[in-house]
Amino acid sequence: MTADLSIITLIAEASLIVKLVMLVLVMISFYSWLIIFRKRGELAKAKRDADNFEDKFWSGNELNRLYEDISSRPHTSRGMEGIFEVGFKEFVRLKKSSTDSNYVLEGAQRVMRISLAREIDQLETSLPFLATAGSTSPYIGLFGTVWGIMNSFRALGNVQQATLSMVAPGISEALIATAMGLFAAIPAVIAYNRYSNEVERLINRYDTFLEEFSSILQRQHS
Repeated sequence: MTADLSIITLIAEASLIVKLVMLVLVMISFYSWLIIFRKRGELAKAKRDADNFEDKFWSGNELNRLYEDISSRPHTSRGMEGIFEVGFKEFVRLKKSSTDSNYVLEGAQRVMRISLAREIDQLETSLPFLATAGSTSPYIGLFGTVWGIMNSFRALGNVQQATLSMVAPGISEALIATAMGLFAAIPAVIAYNRYSNEVERLINRYDTFLEEFSSILQRQHS
């Protein structure tokens, strides 16, 4: 009998509670990997978009022309580009109706801060699930292990002479739950730490751009 078949047999012969624990861990692991791959693509795109926009913004092009180019696109702007679009739009609107430079600048900064908050919320989407999966999966697996071992020792009370061969299958199937808990937790923890760091760096870039753009707007209206 092969090792793989032995593991499959142990899972198939596990108690109902242990099977449910394993099923929960498989679902957690599957959804975690979906988030990991999706988040990887989202963050890579966000960084590319930020790099491309910064190249355009600091290339010396007029802000009016840059805004017209962005606003003419059919899709909604995101990231740094979106912060620029809403900020410049509000700046132009307020500038037409007021000569108070502080009022105009504060209005533009306010809408940019709102846009930044939305971007932060979007970037951090699904990260809490990875954190939760990484912290709880080992305990879920441990629960299955404890339950399986408890059943194994309880079964020994019905026999006159206990042997290792009688206990081993129950303990083995129980330990599989612990292994599955670790298998679900480790990738989730690694991904959460990595993506949290990337999100923080992107947020810092957005915030730095917001401050630099605010300074440019202030000079234009002064």
